[in-house]
Amino acid sequence: MPLARPELFWSTDQVAARLDDPRVRLVDCRFSFEADASVAYRAGHLPGAVHCDWSRDLSAPPPPSGHPIWMLLEPGAFALAMARLGIGDDTLVIGYDDEGGHHASRLWLGLRRYGHDRFAIMEGGIQAWTSQGRALTSEAPPSRATVFTPRPREGVLASKEEVQAAVRTGDPWILDVRRESEYTGSEVRAARGGHIPGAVHCFWGDALTPDRLLKDADTLEQLYADLGFGPETKTVTYCQGGVRAAFTHLVLTALGHDDVRTYDGSWEEWGNDPAVPVVLGRS
Repeated sequence: MPLARPELFWSTDQVAARLDDPRVRLVDCRFSFEADASVAYRAGHLPGAVHCDWSRDLSAPPPPSGHPIWMLLEPGAFALAMARLGIGDDTLVIGYDDEGGHHASRLWLGLRRYGHDRFAIMEGGIQAWTSQGRALTSEAPPSRATVFTPRPREGVLASKEEVQAAVRTGDPWILDVRRESEYTGSEVRAARGGHIPGAVHCFWGDALTPDRLLKDADTLEQLYADLGFGPETKTVTYCQGGVRAAFTHLVLTALGHDDVRTYDGSWEEWGNDPAVPVVLGRS
């Protein structure tokens, strides 16, 4: 069975065929907490690609409390960020990184939130590109004069209050896509470890092959079905900062599941709020 929305995942061949298309903007979304990913970008990237650091370019400043730190930009600021990247209302955006689309999916989530659906992930990332002998460049592309018009769309992000309601009712389904150690609380990345009550665990990377390609649709559907996910299941994904969760959101969307949202604050917000409950260990 093919993906319901195959246009969301492009092969390197498809990308190579559109390198010279002025209607396309390639975005290198490589990111690291340990180093400045723009250094890797400047050393070599796909021809015509600009660099997007989701933590800096797509995230709002933290509130006075300091948490959460990675909430998506408000409409006006997001529009300015897209204009800086050369993304306009009619631009086809192709994002890639070096983790199978993990970081690029945060850009997809922002674009989806603001009504822009012309987006694809390059499967396999920069590793697939170079392994096929395709060239990189260190030259930054010329800037483009573009206008991005944000059209905020409901049903893309979930708030803490909506997740609290889901905890009480069991609907929608809450999907934790962090590492097992984060889910059980043995790895603590906020004031508290653990997971949201009732959350089901499914590591985001289980959707990828060892070569960082998306697994086939039948395998993916079975992966989620084994956890209790059905065709009509409403879902909220979360992780630490809404990035891995965005990737699983993207995968479910590619499979044809429309009622999916990402908890934007994710564990950075939930785990630092003493007023909300947490669960340690396996549910």
